[in-house]
Amino acid sequence: MTAPLLQVENLVREYAMPREKLFEPPPKVHALNGVSFTIEAGRSMGIVGESGSGKSTLARLVMALDKPTAGSVRLLGRDLHALPAEELRQARRDIQMVFQDPYGSLDPRQTVERIITEPLAAQGDTSREERHQRAADTLASVGLRANDLGKYPHEFSGGQRQRIAIARALITRPRLIVADEPVSALDVSVQAQVLNLMQDLQAEFGITYMLISHDLAVVHHLCDDVAVLWQGRIVEQGPPERLFTAAEHPYTRALLEAVPQAEPARRTRPARAEQTPLATSGQSRG
Repeated sequence: MTAPLLQVENLVREYAMPREKLFEPPPKVHALNGVSFTIEAGRSMGIVGESGSGKSTLARLVMALDKPTAGSVRLLGRDLHALPAEELRQARRDIQMVFQDPYGSLDPRQTVERIITEPLAAQGDTSREERHQRAADTLASVGLRANDLGKYPHEFSGGQRQRIAIARALITRPRLIVADEPVSALDVSVQAQVLNLMQDLQAEFGITYMLISHDLAVVHHLCDDVAVLWQGRIVEQGPPERLFTAAEHPYTRALLEAVPQAEPARRTRPARAEQTPLATSGQSRG
């Protein structure tokens, strides 16, 4: 039986707080407490929850940017946190990340070509000519032009900058992309364009996404499966069609109720008979 692309098992992350009393151990905060899920290749998992639920901590652990207190993260059957440093460096070509803020995640002093090819340069097994060609091809795949390679981030709009960030994640041809709130800093109209681009890239390259978001509409648009994270635990999981129409956990229902309506209910105008004489006559209000 083929192993899932990503398998997270009983993931725990504790952080020690400042010591309150001299002779007592420092208190601990459980950012994650026994999180488990799997993502099959070519599918998308959405992780939703409010601020402080543990979403960003989970992203760092999946990316092996932080070490868990307990549990494991297996990518293609390999426990990322048990790999030697050199093997982990090589494994990173299979897992890349798109950050929330395209204004902060791109170095303003670097050209687009330097930004996009940074993951290839870190791997150290491609020539400059090959990196240039891969950068041009990847930029074209996200809807930008090859002659944009010599430009700087400030010359692009927010949506274009996020396309550049996606190209940087895409250039190593990863199996998994962790997207941490990838459209929350963009205008609503641009959000739809970026999400459609991510869907197209998934169909073209077979990418698997782990999408972290507080926006249920974004998750519903892109994901095949959704896990609801609350106080460091997954309290409900399933396809978005079921979760968003027949949620079982009170926290999931609370998240759904907190989603703003697209159009407020229109007030009923008072009947003409109930209007004041001033409002119904041709007199001026003064």
